[in-house]
Amino acid sequence: MSRPAPSPIYTLRGAGAPLNTLHFSCHGGNTPLLFSGSGKGAIHIWNLNTRRAEKIVEGHSGSSVIWISTLQAADTLISQGRDMQVCLWDLSEGRSEVVDSVWTGSVGFCQCSTLETSPGNYLLAFAGQQTEEIKIVELPSKTPVCILVPYAKLGMVMCIKLWQPDSGPGPLLLAGYEDGSLLLWDVTQRSKLSQAKAHPEPVMCLTFDTKRLRGISGSSEKELSSWMLDGQNNLQLQDCVTLVNPGVSELCIRGDGKLLASAGWDHRVRVFGWKKLQPLAVLQYHTDMVQSVAFSDHLDPRQRLLAAGSKDQRISLWSIYNEGTDTG
Repeated sequence: MSRPAPSPIYTLRGAGAPLNTLHFSCHGGNTPLLFSGSGKGAIHIWNLNTRRAEKIVEGHSGSSVIWISTLQAADTLISQGRDMQVCLWDLSEGRSEVVDSVWTGSVGFCQCSTLETSPGNYLLAFAGQQTEEIKIVELPSKTPVCILVPYAKLGMVMCIKLWQPDSGPGPLLLAGYEDGSLLLWDVTQRSKLSQAKAHPEPVMCLTFDTKRLRGISGSSEKELSSWMLDGQNNLQLQDCVTLVNPGVSELCIRGDGKLLASAGWDHRVRVFGWKKLQPLAVLQYHTDMVQSVAFSDHLDPRQRLLAAGSKDQRISLWSIYNEGTDTG
């Protein structure tokens, strides 16, 4: 017998614009926070204890904020806007000021990706000024590392993910392109390792499980495409998941590798078991396209949350499958 559809445990209102991106910072002894980026350029910092916005910061001249993350716990915020700027913010000791920025030259929607290479040092990857190029720089020095451009015409870079394999020399980067292709790049060698055609339409989003070397991507059609890397770093297409309605904005795997969540253009969040891609729940609350999903990074599994941000200007928070339930 199927369990009743869950409801959000609470919602956050007051963003005043569509929600494009969400990021949790809930580990350590600090106040659990949720960062949200809106279509009008505001970044809200939500206190999850009081369920209110603790602070609102604006650094992208009113341009839509399409990606946010934190470096070094929650003291350094990094945000990306459609104003072609990536901003670094100092949030320590109550401050909220932009201390540095990187100009991307890209007007697209491709979200940045970061990777910590040593304590306090990061790689930042972003879509560049030219249609197909990915630029990578070091932070905080902003030293250019490389530019990755495929030989074939694949269209715009749509989504990227930097990661560091357990074995092998340097970082790798996964990228999804406008023609539906996925490419795996070796950042150190500046070379393409493998390629696969995952979708007939542009790759709208991807996520990657670095422990299992498995990933999944979505597009404007009904299919989610899962894939893996073999021992020679070849991308191999695996199962497809057919959705009821087309269009996925974002995909997110929970930190324990048990759940996958999708943000649907049909206003719904769908939850799957990551191991077998078994459908587990359809979360219905929003009245417009869901544009972002994120799992919290609580150290206590019982406190874990799933957040969804929508074009309807609301954030819903859900507590699901936290008690070690078999998620397939």
